[in-house]
Amino acid sequence: MYIPIIGLEIHIQLKTKSKMFCSCDNSGESQPPNTTICPVCMGFPGTLPVANKQAIEWTILMGLALDGKIAHFSKFDRKNYFYPDLPKGYQISQFDAPLVDGGFLEILDPEQKLNEGLKKIRIHRIHLEEDAAKLLHFQNKKYSLIDFNRSSTPLMEIVTEPDFRTSQEAKIFLQELRLIARYQGISDADMEKGHLRCDANISLMPIKELEGVNENNFDAGKFLNKLYPKTEIKNLNSFKAVERALEYEIKRQTKLWEQGNRPEQQTTRGWDENKGITVEQRTKEEAHDYRYFPEPDIPPFYIGENINNVDDQIESDKIILSKIRLKLRELPQQKRKRFIKEYGVTADEAKILTENRALSYYTEQVISELRQWFFSFEKTKEEEIEKVWGENKEKLHKLAISWLINRLARHLSEAKIKIPVYISTLNQALWKEQSLKISPENFAELLCLIYKNKINQTNAQKVLEEMFKTGNNPSDIIKEQKLEQVSDELELENLIKRVIKNNPKIIEEYKNGKENVLQFLIGQTMRESKGKANPQVLMGIFKKMIN
Repeated sequence: MYIPIIGLEIHIQLKTKSKMFCSCDNSGESQPPNTTICPVCMGFPGTLPVANKQAIEWTILMGLALDGKIAHFSKFDRKNYFYPDLPKGYQISQFDAPLVDGGFLEILDPEQKLNEGLKKIRIHRIHLEEDAAKLLHFQNKKYSLIDFNRSSTPLMEIVTEPDFRTSQEAKIFLQELRLIARYQGISDADMEKGHLRCDANISLMPIKELEGVNENNFDAGKFLNKLYPKTEIKNLNSFKAVERALEYEIKRQTKLWEQGNRPEQQTTRGWDENKGITVEQRTKEEAHDYRYFPEPDIPPFYIGENINNVDDQIESDKIILSKIRLKLRELPQQKRKRFIKEYGVTADEAKILTENRALSYYTEQVISELRQWFFSFEKTKEEEIEKVWGENKEKLHKLAISWLINRLARHLSEAKIKIPVYISTLNQALWKEQSLKISPENFAELLCLIYKNKINQTNAQKVLEEMFKTGNNPSDIIKEQKLEQVSDELELENLIKRVIKNNPKIIEEYKNGKENVLQFLIGQTMRESKGKANPQVLMGIFKKMIN
């Protein structure tokens, strides 16, 4: 038996307006090849790079989100290696003074081997560097071209400790990390577009060497002198690829161990998506192979909690930690726990509602509007408001969550429309200009109309569809299309008398004990009322009239 020892090196492209060390537009991926470049990002002799302050602050922001230790002193270094996509012959990166040390992210244990159901994945370091250019291979024409638009894009690298034991854990961690980056607004973190890239490092350890140790949650760092040479897997451009590549490597390395061919040196392998295998590329370089030395053109910088404790710098160049802390948004993991506690949602519902930052904000805005709309439909004494709300709040929240997940989400998916992130005071006109035309206020009104039996579920779906198309408020749509639910007993009795007269055999069956036929009679009456009758009121009248 062998235990997989897995660590990840994750690169996240930061979506700053300009590149890492020059003023070129950072949206090069959507521009024609080699059009967002300049002498600085091309590495021409005599050029002088200037560090992007926004990129530094966003990297620190990610460090705070992951509970890392922010450095007081940091600098950039030159990492020397020669490759066609690296125009300078070196990469400006960070070696021994990264912006962030340590940190962690808790993920759900996919196999629930831990009592608390959560596993802590430790972060080793987070540093900032520039991206390389992009090689475009044309196999049929047997040549490659280089697009330098991506060259010098700000690239944040997150290096984990070797705390993963399964491929599923690695996939979950990456998904959670992507969500954090999106919540903080620093990257779209789309793997398919290369905004988030991952290299996975994996080796195996014989279980007999871990005697007396909890194999599910042990600290591999304490066994560094016993760890065997690792294999780095590159070219992983999707979560599924990460999972499949690690599964393949576990099987491949297990077979080698069983044959007595344990790894003797670090190697780099590429993932072949079509064949579903890893392919050896080269032996792995060590740090000294890159001949790191401090970047002479960029001065080191200092980070302090406030202006007074930052070493001498021009004030505009100072990195003030207290200001960055104010920009830290609630993390998706924190929001899930809060949704479960405040709204009474299940863990699965909380995960769905927080998977998209815009949907999570929209959910909160809808729920905040429910109370006002609820009391707009009835008069309640001031001293009884809290009591009445307490009696109805849970049911209203459940109704809201159900319609958000099962109704609105379906419309969004079918129309391929996204919810705009609009956090400040609601403005109806602003919402109508965005992709989704239904404001949280109007959605809450519809929910309260359903809850107060002003409209039945079937017609409510018609109203939602019209709201989705036009953005009109639900009350106007109900009046225009005459969809308001009929609950007047006298009006419904006339409909029921017709149904009873037209279905004598069904009435006889009901009197003989077949109570389930009552649903058929209610259905017939609903058809007579064109879907506007209140089914609950109908049931009571039917029982009274037949008996």
